[in-house]
Amino acid sequence: MAFLRWGITLFALLLTVTAFGQSTDIPFGSKDYPVLDRLEIKSGLFPEQFSSGIKPISRRAAVAYALAVDSLAAKDPSIISSVEHPYWVTTGLSEIDRYNLRKLLADNGEWAPDSLSFEPSRVPWVKTFYKNKTNLYEVNVPDFYLAVNPLLLLQIGKESNNDEALYINTRGLEVRGRIADKVGFYAMLSENQERPPFFMQDRIDKWQAVPGIGYYKNIKNRSGGYDYFNAAGYVSFGVTKYIDVQFGYGNNFIGDGYRSLLLSTNAANYLYLKLHTRIWKLDYENIFAELISQYPRGEGDFLRPKKYMAMHHLGVNLTRWLNVGAFESVVFSRKDHFEFQYLNPIIFYRAIEQMVGSPDKVIVGLDAKANVAHHFQFYSQFFLNELKVKEFFGNRGWWGNKWGLQLGGKYVDAFNVPNLDLQGEVNVVRPYTYTHGDSVANYTHYNQPLAHPWGANFAEFIGIVRYQPVKKLYLEARGIYGDQGLDYPGTNYGSNIFMDYKTREKEYGNTIGQGLKSRTLNVLLLASYEVRDNLFVDLSFQTRKTGGAYKTYYPEEGKRSETNFFSAALRWNLGRRIYDY
Repeated sequence: MAFLRWGITLFALLLTVTAFGQSTDIPFGSKDYPVLDRLEIKSGLFPEQFSSGIKPISRRAAVAYALAVDSLAAKDPSIISSVEHPYWVTTGLSEIDRYNLRKLLADNGEWAPDSLSFEPSRVPWVKTFYKNKTNLYEVNVPDFYLAVNPLLLLQIGKESNNDEALYINTRGLEVRGRIADKVGFYAMLSENQERPPFFMQDRIDKWQAVPGIGYYKNIKNRSGGYDYFNAAGYVSFGVTKYIDVQFGYGNNFIGDGYRSLLLSTNAANYLYLKLHTRIWKLDYENIFAELISQYPRGEGDFLRPKKYMAMHHLGVNLTRWLNVGAFESVVFSRKDHFEFQYLNPIIFYRAIEQMVGSPDKVIVGLDAKANVAHHFQFYSQFFLNELKVKEFFGNRGWWGNKWGLQLGGKYVDAFNVPNLDLQGEVNVVRPYTYTHGDSVANYTHYNQPLAHPWGANFAEFIGIVRYQPVKKLYLEARGIYGDQGLDYPGTNYGSNIFMDYKTREKEYGNTIGQGLKSRTLNVLLLASYEVRDNLFVDLSFQTRKTGGAYKTYYPEEGKRSETNFFSAALRWNLGRRIYDY
């Protein structure tokens, strides 16, 4: 609780000193993120207002960048006087690109000129609601902005070899705003019932966690059904012109790929304090978080055990097209108190470990991305969880050489087809990576991995095709293939990051994919049509198959994992629910 009290105290102090405009963030799953990706690659220049490899992205920064690219902004440089390059690529944008730009400005209209963002409804509801097409209820007066929107996801589906229907029923509310250009605030709450495909039910029951969700209940008299709340919220301050502070409950993502090996949104929301510094060509982010240690369900109500995370990431634009970054993170366990040594925002955590004599394990990593020829972006991540140089180059398969590697690329307007985008990605993680000498200080939160959802001991290949042939139609095809080594009963071959690595099978001869070999193929075909602003109709088909020794050893689970299912959904102000495991 010391961490919470410290955060609230800092919150109060910042409230008295801040004097810089603050913004809320674009939610995960928003259609604005692919738009920003395309603009960055097509312009060939990195945004000066934000780093696209650190998400979520500020609405204010996204609008400033969109205006810089938009040809309309070039006609009025005063709109973007703070932007150094106001004429980025005003040619080469397709008609659909310009449409997407206008929609991005409308979605984040509190930071865009009314002439570019406000789209009045023809007939507002009872003269109060939807005066602006984008928001159900909006207040925009001096010193105060407020937007209120409903959240809705109604999905129904049918799975092969399953007599019961699949469904998602989400209803909620989202509120965002700012006060006197000093404080930005955001809150969302949703109530959910979900019955996913068999392979997801098996995953949830095995790990005792619904992906991306914390506490949940099994729905009585409905096999494979889950009931849960989902909530997030934060307040943001500008301490100086270059430093923003955010205190809240939510999630964060580091990387440019479909997956992240450093920090992803796979796990449930958590309490965090975030410092974001952006000056010159530097982008520096610190996150201090309170996490929930793994725990068994079914023991009634009790206070969940706590652990903590400290993380920082520094990105540098070495050139106008090349960005490199350094990452460091530590998850540690203390008896319900934070290790205040880790609050130093610039020191190397390994030095702190040695100073205090802690058993904590630091993850260090590097990432990079390059924009090439206004069509391509190449990105990568590499991290080390533990390393002995002699063993690393000795090629003997020492268990402690724990590392992960990501290589990927994006190709926009592929083969000169407007708005046809391709992405390919490879992720490789060695056995026992993200684990710890105890079952607490591993790289997890609320019974879920903080990075890649597969844990460790795997090689994964991802291919994605996105196409927007007309303004309101979004098509996507995604394929995921992976090899992973799982555990036989009573063994530990390094895929289960919740297990103590002291129970490993051997010191040497460890290889990626060792153990019970499992092969997974997961393919999705999706069509989404935007009926009105942020109201979508989705149709999808997904197939998933497993193979290898896993299917032979667990024939019933293997059978349940081989499935084809169709779904139809109505989605309002929410991203899609994704089953990409």
